[in-house]
Amino acid sequence: MTTPPLVSATVCVRDGVAWIDDCIQALIEQSYRPLEIIAIDDGSTDGSKEKLLSWHDETSEVPIRVFTQEAKGLSAGRQLAVDVAKGEWVAITDIDVRPEPDWIETMVSEIEPLDETETVVAVTGRTVFGHAGDVVSRVRSVEIARKYRARPRKTSLANGPCSMFHRQALLDIGGFNPEWYHAEDMEVSLRLIGNGGSIVYAPSAVVAHVPEKERKRFLAKRRRDARAHVRIVRHFPRRKRIGPGLDFIGSSTLVLTVLPLWISALISGLPFVYKAITMDAWDWDEAQEWWQTKILLSTLLLMVLHEFILWRGPLGEVNRGALREGKTTLRAVLSIRSLTFRWSVALWQGLLLGMYDALTGKNGHQPFFKR
Repeated sequence: MTTPPLVSATVCVRDGVAWIDDCIQALIEQSYRPLEIIAIDDGSTDGSKEKLLSWHDETSEVPIRVFTQEAKGLSAGRQLAVDVAKGEWVAITDIDVRPEPDWIETMVSEIEPLDETETVVAVTGRTVFGHAGDVVSRVRSVEIARKYRARPRKTSLANGPCSMFHRQALLDIGGFNPEWYHAEDMEVSLRLIGNGGSIVYAPSAVVAHVPEKERKRFLAKRRRDARAHVRIVRHFPRRKRIGPGLDFIGSSTLVLTVLPLWISALISGLPFVYKAITMDAWDWDEAQEWWQTKILLSTLLLMVLHEFILWRGPLGEVNRGALREGKTTLRAVLSIRSLTFRWSVALWQGLLLGMYDALTGKNGHQPFFKR
């Protein structure tokens, strides 16, 4: 009988003291053995470092080792965990996540390839976002669930909160890149695939994420996602990628259309309204000759399309699902409209920041124009 491989379960934290106990306890209660736990503090200032160190115990059934570093970022923290890990496989999660007891056991059951075309270097599970009754957490919960439903077995992303990597495969490609302030999981996944590896999706390997209920935090994360996506597309253009396509984009492509639709409505509507209120007498025949009228009518059709995007199709499935999870009130409908608009703004801000990074050579980009 083959000896089961040692797995190193790792988690990084910066200023997440309220989540530490539940996360570490969930890792201790994993059904899989042999197991070790590695926790990294990334320059916390809220007492997280001290809380983590109180868990340090290398003599227990499941050894827990705690390491600290200056605030270098999540990617650097993940790589420190990989460097000190003793396991053949390294599982990664986040401090605001609670893995189910069989999370690691289920992932280990998927490491054997189905055929000679597979070299399994990572297994990724499924993150279930909780919701707290507010619109933001409901939208996030439904959207993430929808992403996973459409996911194939061989995937392009080992998600940060719920994945396991073959340690040597990670080391062979240089590990996590500390220059990637965000989307470090996607970057390392694409490099693993580019090196001939396969990433397998195991839907039964479940972790529970605390509700993402703060609108400001939700929008900041979506802005970072878009900013990092510019770097992904630039460093890993489709013509150079091998393996499956990017399968975890979700609703963002549709949400991007919301802001341009509203801008076009504003641009076309204001000149029309101004001319209408300043003319001596209303004449529809004359108004039909105005160029503003033609643009306004086109924009009205686009706004009908906007309503379709908002409530039908993939994004509509998310929004309708968010309404079903709570009370369908006028306030809830307006709140979803407001959130979708601000989500679109955040995505465009992120794309512009990503383009600025590319032009200036910041945050992991090589500059377009070298001095």
